[in-house]
Amino acid sequence: MKKLNLLFLFFILFSGYVSMAQIETFKLKQSHQTGIYHKGEKIRVWAFVPNGANDSLKVTVFRNNNQIVLKKAFLAVPDSVLIYEGTSSKPCSFIVEAHLKDQKKGIGMIVDPQEIKPGTKIPKRFTAYWDKEKKKLNALPLEVKFGKNESTDIALVCFDTEINCAGPKSARGYFARPVRAAPKSLPIVLLVHAAGVKGSWCKSNPTEALRYAKMGKGTMCFDLNAHGMLDGQPDDYYNDLEAGELKDYYVQGLENRDQFYFRGMYLRLMRTLNFIASLPEWDGKRILVIGESQGGGQALAAAGLDPRVSAVVATVPAMCDWGGTLIGRKGGWPQPFERPADMKKMKNTLPYFDTAHLLHNSKATLVVEIGLIDNTCPSTSVYAAINQAKGKVTVYPVPYREHSWPTEADRPDWDKNVAGPKNAFILDYLK
Repeated sequence: MKKLNLLFLFFILFSGYVSMAQIETFKLKQSHQTGIYHKGEKIRVWAFVPNGANDSLKVTVFRNNNQIVLKKAFLAVPDSVLIYEGTSSKPCSFIVEAHLKDQKKGIGMIVDPQEIKPGTKIPKRFTAYWDKEKKKLNALPLEVKFGKNESTDIALVCFDTEINCAGPKSARGYFARPVRAAPKSLPIVLLVHAAGVKGSWCKSNPTEALRYAKMGKGTMCFDLNAHGMLDGQPDDYYNDLEAGELKDYYVQGLENRDQFYFRGMYLRLMRTLNFIASLPEWDGKRILVIGESQGGGQALAAAGLDPRVSAVVATVPAMCDWGGTLIGRKGGWPQPFERPADMKKMKNTLPYFDTAHLLHNSKATLVVEIGLIDNTCPSTSVYAAINQAKGKVTVYPVPYREHSWPTEADRPDWDKNVAGPKNAFILDYLK
């Protein structure tokens, strides 16, 4: 029995050693921790391999997400290895990607991001087009339908809400607010969602609407789904939508302004804001729009389309600088200029819905997180858009962030230096 116990103990210790060896990883560091550089400034990236490895470190460096500028293997010796050194004479981004056995790491940087401009010019009839769309929207008498109250808190109500809209679908979501509030006492919060149809992140949620409605001294919060879908339906409803009517929705109507899918999405944004702003409890000053990815793009679009929007928190926003594709950069999601469609017709359609143009007169305060290794919503695309805004812009560039949330190893830094300040801004803005 004693021998068996010793063998078991050895097995546990050995298993722990193997497990630790498997999770042991290497790190990438660069000469500027922020990832921000100036033209002509030296960029250096090192790989730190704690105990070395019996394998090569395979490195690829990309400029503007899609141009390979270096592909090289290095001996993975203990301590540090300089794996990239270079400069740029023009504003651009770099992603350094390293592979060691089955492990992958990336680190990003960007050169003079404030100088990055959109890849397309703003259309001559841009303002006239949106003025016409807004006029048609405002001419439609407002009709609002409320479902059952989803709140268990007697101080709050939260209704599944439908608002008629000039677009192909009504605006739908959950609307939460205090039961009793004085006139002109409450800010507005609009929550908008990331891409997709059936995922939990795509659907409006009464819990989220109620959470924001409690902030500060109370808010009027509308959690808007992007597609005008019915809320709270069985999974089959959303599965059928994703496989049918909303399959590849983001590339529907690329060649026609009136048929382009994002037109309806943007109209629903404006219609929802018109409804909430018509209520006597709105303080007449604060409208905060919050979103991530496609939701971040919607938030920026709202700031460009409605001058009443006073603040935005946009995380790795999509729908930015689609025209980057045309000048050698990777455009923002969903990269419509990369799709097989008539290029001339797309050029006459897409710039009207690009946040790089929608923001050109916005005076809203923007708080924006940018992933410097994001290949879905490239850093250059986001900077090209937010550089057009006229209000205060606070940017959190994250050298280690892809489009998804940071890894567990990077979470402590992200929580402290990115997510924490963003959440603090929201709480302070709504107090």
